[in-house]
Amino acid sequence: RKRSQSLGEHWTKGIPIEVIPMAYVPVSRALSRSFGGSAELRMAVSKAGPVVTDNGNFILDWKFDKVHDWREVNTAIKMIPGVVETGLFLGMAQAVYFGNEDGSVSVRQRQPC
Repeated sequence: RKRSQSLGEHWTKGIPIEVIPMAYVPVSRALSRSFGGSAELRMAVSKAGPVVTDNGNFILDWKFDKVHDWREVNTAIKMIPGVVETGLFLGMAQAVYFGNEDGSVSVRQRQPC
């Protein structure tokens, strides 16, 4: 279900971006202004208020509206004051394994740059 040709094809909840609490509003605005789409503060389900990470930070879910050069975007987002980390884990895996409904496994190898 998660196999796709481009980012956001099936996953529509947005890219998670960890931010320090006092910066979530300016970071949200900077994301929308620079890259389009919208960034929303992730709210907790079982408690009142936003989701808080182990480090005491907030999570923004950035829902982008177009395909970007993700390496450039990842670097630019990390340069926004208040951003701790993004959910764009680029260049980390050599292969991805997909479990299929019939019990088989398919593999997608990393393409050379």
